[in-house]
Amino acid sequence: MSGASDLWTDFGKYQAQGRKGAQALGEEIERIAREGGIASPVTSSRGLRARLRYLDSPAGHRALAEHGVSDRLRRAWAAGRAPSRAKLAAVDAAYWDRRRANLIRSGALKRLLDNEGRGRRIEIHPVDQSAVPEKRKRVISQRTVTARYIWDDAVNAWASGDLDTLDEIWDDVISDLDSDYSAYAYVGSIGISA
Repeated sequence: MSGASDLWTDFGKYQAQGRKGAQALGEEIERIAREGGIASPVTSSRGLRARLRYLDSPAGHRALAEHGVSDRLRRAWAAGRAPSRAKLAAVDAAYWDRRRANLIRSGALKRLLDNEGRGRRIEIHPVDQSAVPEKRKRVISQRTVTARYIWDDAVNAWASGDLDTLDEIWDDVISDLDSDYSAYAYVGSIGISA
């Protein structure tokens, strides 16, 4: 009986080697959402102009204002004044916020991940067990599962920052892994083929 209680006492140390599957799922959706944006860095004049063009709408102006970029400052830049590093970072943050909102509002991210009902393959990389004592290590291999019909709910949960719902969705995804599913509640990383 004491062996089992020792295992649960040490569990917190071992889970620190990975992260919750729901957190990894949210991070991977974020990575996919960031793909395909403006490639030029905001520090280049081309990248800055492209972001300001993208943000040239009432919603874009609001996003800029939320990040501390006023209309007056934008007019000064148009007249030739160079933006500071902090304001360049603010423009970049406003751009990614708007792009993220547009991907969610348009449904493009959901359609991409749903893949016309075929879903997406998720590669699950297990927690690194190199720090786990030999007697407590388990053989956990990389697994692949195709996830269908979860993407609308997953994107909604990601967009609202609802980690509890992402956790429920992740439990649904790993339940397809039969009796091994609990070994993938915490993961090293995941990858979504998108």
